Amino acid sequence: MSFLRKTRSVMSKAFTRSLDYIEIIGNKLPHPATIFALLALIVILLSTLTYWLGTSAVHPVDQSVVTVNNLLSGDGIRWIYTNILPNFLRFPPLGYVLVVMVGIGLAEGSGLFAVMIRSLVLSAPPRLITMAIVLAGIISGLAVEAGYVILIPLGAMLFHALGRHPMAGLAAAFCGVSGGFGANFFIGSVDPILAGISTSAAQLIIPEMVVNPAVNYYFMIASSFVVLFVGTWVTDRVVEPRLGKYEGTTEKFAIQQLTPEERKGLRWAGISTLIFVALMSLTVIPGNGLLRNPETGSVLHSPFFDGIIIGILLFFFIPALVYGRITGTIRNDKDLMKHIIKSMSGMGGYIVLVFFAAQFVYFFNHSNLGLIIAIKGASGLRDIGFTGPMLIVAFVFLSAFINLFMGSASAKWAIIAPVFIPMLMLLDNPYHPGITQAAFRIGDSLTNLITPMMSYFALIVTFAQKYDERYGIGTIISTMLPYTIFLTIFWTLLMVAWVYLGIPLGPDGPIYIQ
Repeated sequence: MSFLRKTRSVMSKAFTRSLDYIEIIGNKLPHPATIFALLALIVILLSTLTYWLGTSAVHPVDQSVVTVNNLLSGDGIRWIYTNILPNFLRFPPLGYVLVVMVGIGLAEGSGLFAVMIRSLVLSAPPRLITMAIVLAGIISGLAVEAGYVILIPLGAMLFHALGRHPMAGLAAAFCGVSGGFGANFFIGSVDPILAGISTSAAQLIIPEMVVNPAVNYYFMIASSFVVLFVGTWVTDRVVEPRLGKYEGTTEKFAIQQLTPEERKGLRWAGISTLIFVALMSLTVIPGNGLLRNPETGSVLHSPFFDGIIIGILLFFFIPALVYGRITGTIRNDKDLMKHIIKSMSGMGGYIVLVFFAAQFVYFFNHSNLGLIIAIKGASGLRDIGFTGPMLIVAFVFLSAFINLFMGSASAKWAIIAPVFIPMLMLLDNPYHPGITQAAFRIGDSLTNLITPMMSYFALIVTFAQKYDERYGIGTIISTMLPYTIFLTIFWTLLMVAWVYLGIPLGPDGPIYIQ
């Protein structure tokens, strides 16, 4: 027994040291916008070097020879100078996110999201409280800040009030919010961002291809159930028994019940949502629906999906407006605009990031480096026979590893997508960009729970120290590691089964390109 204890102690110290190194390396990384600016510069230099070396590849579709465009040549410099502004303006994630944030920002500013979370948690039976917290965390992905700032401390407070260990409540909420980042029952703000980046990458191979924000929707719903049941089971059977009885002296807080006005507002917000969904259904369900394709009658390639961003905007905007009017958080047009402007004011950092990310993506595309790497990479994968579902699993693990060092999902995807989406599209049995995007979302979620690079990690430590000042980064990581392990197992199995069965990932989201 002493040998086993010593072995566990050595392994624990080694793991802690490795996490310390990850934290040190991550803290030394520049700002994501700076990283994209440097990457754009690297692309310029690489385009010159590879042009001089005569690098080329044969396009597998039309058998044309693809050569490198030298961005430091006269034509290249003229292209850069005249396209910096167009690169920024046409980058799909920019418009997608700014539009959808009008609705999500209003729902957050009016208080609708916060009341929804409180209502879900407070109305759950005691035996289902863990599941309710994890579920609320998954849904809070619609407004990420609400999940981290409101739900995670609320989960700890609720468990404490019920005589359970507050760290278990914090862990359950953290699992739902951060571990469930790649899952949800609704389309949220992150979906347009990822789909826009996927579109830019896919157009390297198929110029007319558009990846719609709902491309992973069916898989997201199934993934939500995986996160829900795994998160609940790990909390009740692994994490809370390990924590034992809470011996701290922190005073129990009373969980604030919903006021009559909040209940009324929530009820009418729900009714307005049902009315909106019913009206939208009438535009696509009948054969002559207004938003079907007027020529073919198709729903997939139709005005409905072409304008899905507006549908998402209205899905949040209408119930938020109804809720705000009833509860008094939106009394007039000034209040309405105040909430929208406040949500937009927080987008300054994102806009700066997009500016530099767009330059990197379009420099990479115009240089043809991305296409050549994709062709040669696909050829290499075919040569070693690594092209089946296990290739997707390998990509999940690669994404999870990269996430240990770089927090921003959109920043990571903007770097990864231009290489891996075209590469997997060029295999003999070409994967649709949606499956590559879904695999990335899984990997990105799995290590969110244990990486200090996650932007809210320090906040989680602060919440934990409220119950015991000795809690630190190591406490959070050791508490959350079981979630990462079990989610990795079951979520990866779901992905493998999904690929083998050939189930569409979402609307217009087949596994393979037809």
